[in-house]
Amino acid sequence: MFVSMFGAVESGIIYALMALGVYLSFRVLDFPDLTVDGSFVTGAAVAAVMIINGQSPLIATIVAVIAGFLAGCVTGLLHTKGKINPLLSGILMMIALYSINLRIMGKSNIPLLNETTLFTSITSFWENLNLSAPFNNIIAALGVSGTPKTWGIIFFSLIITFIIKFLTDYFLKTEVGLALRATGDNKKMIRSFSANTDILIIAGLGLSNAFVALSGALIAQHGGFADAGMGIGMIIIGLASVIIGEALFGTKSIARTTLAVIGGAIIYRIVVSMALRVDFLETGDMKLITAVIVVAALITPKILEAQREKRRRLRKRREITEMADTEKGEKGNAAT
Repeated sequence: MFVSMFGAVESGIIYALMALGVYLSFRVLDFPDLTVDGSFVTGAAVAAVMIINGQSPLIATIVAVIAGFLAGCVTGLLHTKGKINPLLSGILMMIALYSINLRIMGKSNIPLLNETTLFTSITSFWENLNLSAPFNNIIAALGVSGTPKTWGIIFFSLIITFIIKFLTDYFLKTEVGLALRATGDNKKMIRSFSANTDILIIAGLGLSNAFVALSGALIAQHGGFADAGMGIGMIIIGLASVIIGEALFGTKSIARTTLAVIGGAIIYRIVVSMALRVDFLETGDMKLITAVIVVAALITPKILEAQREKRRRLRKRREITEMADTEKGEKGNAAT
């Protein structure tokens, strides 16, 4: 059980990078970008092809990020210069990327099990320093059965994810970042200040898909393969992570919201992992589980808010009744 939850947290941290990308397009830019389903695979495909051809995993990951950035920029160009509906722009780019990804890969699946990846390098480095033993001893002392093979991947993933989170926080507070946020809130107002919203949208979508491609490249190296179909439904998973995080942790500031998105991605993976342990559910039910989680994340806050409003009204009505009774009593005393 612990090892299963550990694996869910580990993958949730990596998928959080994809969720941060979805947050940038969906929340900051108010752009429903379906390119995510394709750019996630683009990141995985570019990294996998470069790794099997002997390139450094680090360089392969950087090139994958650049490829994702370019894919997002093309979606932005379709929308801003081609005047195509945002939803349709994303769909068109997603379809185009499916063929492009197959061209990059040359086949539908590339295994990386015998290749040196970022995670195999990190794991070797971690194990040479024997850093997992202290953590496993603590887990064993707590009476938890089963310990993970290595703690290196989770620490490495945390470092990468939080570097991206802090860079995103900083960027969204800069002049360009504020203009990007304002473009998502009110594009016409920003144009009235002579700002070039087209460039902002293109750059924002590029950045969003760069994060998504980074997540895809890391997931491919973590899972040991890149597959042409691994991006299907990724936008829904990203949205689920954003919605769950915002509902549970709030959105009072940029830093808190990006942290909530990371938390949402981890919680999503834990919930899916626990759901798959139910006897009558199978791996093929993953999409159904995702849909149920998203529906629950959307409905639950509204139900809680409705209950809070109902209690507030009842309390106010009770206070008015008590005040009326008090005034009535005072008038009665004055009359006697």
